[in-house]
Amino acid sequence: MTQARVLVVEDEVKIAQLLREYLEKAGFAVDALARGDQAVEWVRRHNPDAVLLDLMLPGMEGTDVCRELRQFSQVPILMITARSEEIDRLLGLELGADDYICKPFSPREVVARVKAVLRRSQLKPAEGSALKIGPLHLGRETRRVCVADQPVDLTPTEFALLQVLMSRPERVFTRDELLMQVQGYDYAGYDRTIDSHVKNLRKKLGYHGIDDAIGSVYGVGYRFQLPEPPQPHP
Repeated sequence: MTQARVLVVEDEVKIAQLLREYLEKAGFAVDALARGDQAVEWVRRHNPDAVLLDLMLPGMEGTDVCRELRQFSQVPILMITARSEEIDRLLGLELGADDYICKPFSPREVVARVKAVLRRSQLKPAEGSALKIGPLHLGRETRRVCVADQPVDLTPTEFALLQVLMSRPERVFTRDELLMQVQGYDYAGYDRTIDSHVKNLRKKLGYHGIDDAIGSVYGVGYRFQLPEPPQPHP
């Protein structure tokens, strides 16, 4: 079985070594870079299975690296930083990161998060091979989403979120339910994570003309809204 390959982009040598040690013990192949401006081309050339990306890096900040990676790759990205303010978390997630880990962290937790995001990106299809609602088509086996045959590029987390919502149209999911079903673990009360992923998903679907598919239920969560049937002319 081929080892999953993880790229660690971290300029603090001790932290990079610690992450490498724990990830390799968990069975991953690990590469490490210390500069942000090296990461984009490296990912383009080597196509890793996941990226652990520090926010504050020499050469190019992690947010800019994340933004550039999302121009051509949907590789799972986990951002790591000492900046724990909510605005920093939301910025990273809205740029397309799949997860966010604050320093100081437990190396075992990082390994668990990497495993969780890889499970989401490699999930086997559940019952049925596809979901189709109106022009929106989600292929469970192909892991492709299309609107009227036009592909929509989603991160693994966005794909998992859309799959959960489309599987039960009109059913209201709380943020906690979505966190558990999409992320696979509890975020210790940080439920704004789901809000950021929903915002990104709405933006991408809206670009293809699907503007109102994901509805908000104030104080509760989200649901996938079936399109209104056309009204007969009087």
